[in-house]
Amino acid sequence: MILPLAKLGTLALKTMSKPIAIRLKTEASRHPQFRQLIINLAQVAGAAVIFEVQRSARSEARKEEARRNEVEALRQKEDQLAWEIEIVKQKLGEIERQANSRGLSGVLFRSSSAPDQTKAS
Repeated sequence: MILPLAKLGTLALKTMSKPIAIRLKTEASRHPQFRQLIINLAQVAGAAVIFEVQRSARSEARKEEARRNEVEALRQKEDQLAWEIEIVKQKLGEIERQANSRGLSGVLFRSSSAPDQTKAS
């Protein structure tokens, strides 16, 4: 509902501004001081547009840098987690080897004071 109203409003504004623009052009061609005033206003508006474009570009560059940093941090975290998974896999493999050689109860209920039987063999 808002979009058609916005389009209609824009069209109405364009339609009403055309006669005003024609009148300004006519007056600017007749009066040099008025022409200079219009030129000065246009230059200020142009400078404002350039400033806004540059500000927007700098802001977008900062956002892009933040996204790159975030992606890099995620990659490092992924590498760290992959390394931790490998360590856990190695430990699990060692536990499975011990369980197979001693039986499951030997791994689960092993006393810390008893020497490791696999090293003694």
